[in-house]
Amino acid sequence: MKSQPFSAVRRRFPKPDRFLTRRIFAIPIFVCVMLLIFYLTFGPVGSFPRDALSLCIGEASARLSGLLSSAGVNPAFYALVTQGVCAGVGSVLSFLPVIAILFFCLSLLEECGYLSRIAVIMDPFTRKIGLSGAAIVPLILGFGCSVPAILAASALPSRQDRRLASALIPFMSCSAKLPVYAMFTAVFFPSHPVLVMACLYFTGILTGILLGAVLKHTLCREAPAPLPFRLPPYHLPSLRKVLSRTWDNMKGFALKAFTVIFAASVMIWYLQSFDIHFHMIDNSENSILALIGKRAAPLFAPLGFGDWRAAAALITGISAKEAIVSTLAVLTPGMALTEIFTPLSAFSFLVFCLLYTPCVAALTAAGRQAGSWKHALRTALLQCAVAWIVSFIIYQTGGLLYELLYC
Repeated sequence: MKSQPFSAVRRRFPKPDRFLTRRIFAIPIFVCVMLLIFYLTFGPVGSFPRDALSLCIGEASARLSGLLSSAGVNPAFYALVTQGVCAGVGSVLSFLPVIAILFFCLSLLEECGYLSRIAVIMDPFTRKIGLSGAAIVPLILGFGCSVPAILAASALPSRQDRRLASALIPFMSCSAKLPVYAMFTAVFFPSHPVLVMACLYFTGILTGILLGAVLKHTLCREAPAPLPFRLPPYHLPSLRKVLSRTWDNMKGFALKAFTVIFAASVMIWYLQSFDIHFHMIDNSENSILALIGKRAAPLFAPLGFGDWRAAAALITGISAKEAIVSTLAVLTPGMALTEIFTPLSAFSFLVFCLLYTPCVAALTAAGRQAGSWKHALRTALLQCAVAWIVSFIIYQTGGLLYELLYC
């Protein structure tokens, strides 16, 4: 069934939609809206409270370190608290303001009725990758968190829409990846954070589109379900509802920081503080985590980040993407990331973080939604393969262009 034409939407919703859903304006307006959200989230509006909170967390960690030192606690416990918990959990919590702004902006779009229009706007395009326009809402929700987005995809009318949307949602960069992006852009791209963030987000969108087109002509050949032609009226968003949704999402993020990230930070500290004989060590090069990372590192060498610490961070990132930040914070205390990455390899690393398998919670939701854990595992392996290929192309092409232009 063909999607509803733009003219039909404008006739039924004649005032704002005459402009917002007009073919020549709709996509540029949508892109501008997303760029504005990126600017508010990663520009001065988001960076100032993030830096202030990071400073407060650093001060609190320093005071706690002094108290533990003066109390003469066991050195192992002191290292666990200061190098494990404070470094891991604190580094993630410092990005709460950035994530709050993103959730606030997405809640505004949803409350005012614009997200429903995006479904109509995108329907002719999403059908080219085997999805109805209704799938665009779960995909956009994926920018907040993959788990509720995958759960929202379960409401799509056809089985193909549900499975394909669940496979593509992780390519829409979730908020859990924001701390990773912010950490690397602050170090390697401080003059162009918004540009780098926009490139990452649109790389995820473009990759999802290309993969969807491939799957449509191979594994998912059914016609997408017709788009329900129901649009809510525009209305001023309720500030109370927007703040309530933002608070609920922030509370969930903070809860994850104090549970999943706390447990991951403790485990990471243990793995990098002990060897395979369970002896506490001073040099993390001889740790269990180093052994695991060194075995995996050759897989990532063609992508520009063959250091074992980068490999270890990606492995722990499967538990939760914020764990990448906490892992690097634990493994590189007092060490600059520039000793491990170059700007090109750092961007390649960010692209891999963007595209590879989502967190365990998202995989669990995908498995339940598909009714098959094998399907969820195959999807995760496909995402890892796509991440490797895209990062390989970016790093190798970037290195070749650098040689041609500057050598």
